[in-house]
Amino acid sequence: MNAQRLLQHFHRIAEAPDAVQRLRRFILDLAVRGKLVEQDPKDEPASELLKRIQAEKEQLFRDGKPRRPTEVSPIENGTVPFEIPGNWRWVRLIDVLAKLTDGTHHSPPNGETGDFMYVTAKNIKPEGVSLSGITSISGEIHRELFARCDPEKGDILYVKDGATTGVVTINDLDEPFSMLSSVALLKLPTGVYNRLLVAFLRSPFFYTQMRGFMKGAAITRVTLKRMSPALIPLPPLAEQHRIVAKVDELMALCDRLESAQAEQENRRDRLVAASLNRLNNGVDTDSFREHAGFHLRHLPRLTTRREHIQQLRQTILNLAVRGRLVPQEPKEEPVTALLQRIDQDRAITAKIDRRAETDEQELLADELCWEVPPSWRWRGVADLALFIDYRGKTPAKEGSGVRLITAKNVRPGFINLEPEEFITEATYKTWMTRGLPRAGDILFTTEAPMGNAAVVRLDEKFGLAQRVINFRPYGRLDPDFLVLQILSQPFQAILDRTATGLTAKGIKAAKLKRLPLAVPPLAEQHRIVAKVDELMALCDRLQAQLTTTQTESRRLLEAVLHEALAFAA
Repeated sequence: MNAQRLLQHFHRIAEAPDAVQRLRRFILDLAVRGKLVEQDPKDEPASELLKRIQAEKEQLFRDGKPRRPTEVSPIENGTVPFEIPGNWRWVRLIDVLAKLTDGTHHSPPNGETGDFMYVTAKNIKPEGVSLSGITSISGEIHRELFARCDPEKGDILYVKDGATTGVVTINDLDEPFSMLSSVALLKLPTGVYNRLLVAFLRSPFFYTQMRGFMKGAAITRVTLKRMSPALIPLPPLAEQHRIVAKVDELMALCDRLESAQAEQENRRDRLVAASLNRLNNGVDTDSFREHAGFHLRHLPRLTTRREHIQQLRQTILNLAVRGRLVPQEPKEEPVTALLQRIDQDRAITAKIDRRAETDEQELLADELCWEVPPSWRWRGVADLALFIDYRGKTPAKEGSGVRLITAKNVRPGFINLEPEEFITEATYKTWMTRGLPRAGDILFTTEAPMGNAAVVRLDEKFGLAQRVINFRPYGRLDPDFLVLQILSQPFQAILDRTATGLTAKGIKAAKLKRLPLAVPPLAEQHRIVAKVDELMALCDRLQAQLTTTQTESRRLLEAVLHEALAFAA
């Protein structure tokens, strides 16, 4: 394997998803194909080794072992998965085992106390048998189970049932124990190195075989009958030890690469967190500009994962609602003029619609209000928008008709038309009597999930289900500014603090109406929205570039691995 080539490009390869894990799998793939170390003509060929293994198994039977060893199963021409070195041999798994069995199929009484340990699949880890959470059984039960399944130190244990099927380890315990049937026991003759077989059983080649054999509905499993005839290559014994030594060497390299990668990511995460924290908490204009300049200059290095871009998006919203994204313009119409128009519009609406509030809201959780410019003002949500909600049982849904928008469709900042649900035209007319949504309204989800908001821009009529409230802003208030404020972390913190419920939080309209929103001058609202759109577009480009980088890194990884395979051939 051309390790130098891998190291040369690792800084780019590491950007590929699961790069180190894929390298580990590739090492095992090289090992099982006989391309990890050179073959030595002086080694005893596997054909002779196989004869000695069969003789040893016959002797075990003559010495009183319960079962006669299975004859070497012929492997038909054309059925081998790939070519192996000439001094290797394709065999069935059972051909190179002294014993293949599993634990009890009837779980015995077990608990915290007992005479012998009772091992199940959850105790089988790649590094050995874990004693965490292990239970015990009585000596009488253990002796009965151990007579059939007798794991000893150095034996191989293979998980063959459930989600962790394929996890394999070497028994590192000195004391005897019993097992459940989810774990298979593989005992080896002296001609097979247990660490070599473990490496081969962990290879993508063998794992794919086992996945193809898995049966079952609720719990998938591999049976011993399926494991026995599985194909596996057998190298000469001396080469088995050389392969294991090389696997150890390369896995140690992967450990170092993984550790270096983790440390690099940890340092980058700390830098991103520190930079965004300074950006969010700059005490004055000069320091804010300094921190913003630093973050923008180093943006490619600070956004190497989707989480970084998501953090940047949230920071943009946070800065927007704190009045730090665009400068204030003293010559613009003051916010008091806007609030006067809003109050007039609300008063007019209240004369024809009793849902409109006549009095200014007494704010809830106003102690959580965040710092905003002196030119801004605080108002309750119901001071700024008419609430139109749809109570009662959600109407019956149909396969076609008028589109029904539910809480599942209202996403952060946009309305997703998937999943599609419909109601009949007749139902629409009787259900939507409280008012029809129109362009520029805001949809807000009160629960499941709570706190999503989006401006209505659909060019078709639609119905609204429960758990969605329609906000209709008063006085030309910019709906996009209200949405970005609702989605910001400061407002979401107030929303979470005021909501009720444990597993699924929700908020009643009566409380929602009194939650505080910051109101800038109208012209500043428009400038903030434009700046947020510009920066979110930048985030979109960064995310697209990140996807491209990961794709290119994946292709480079594939090319390097292909080259390494050719180099080893």
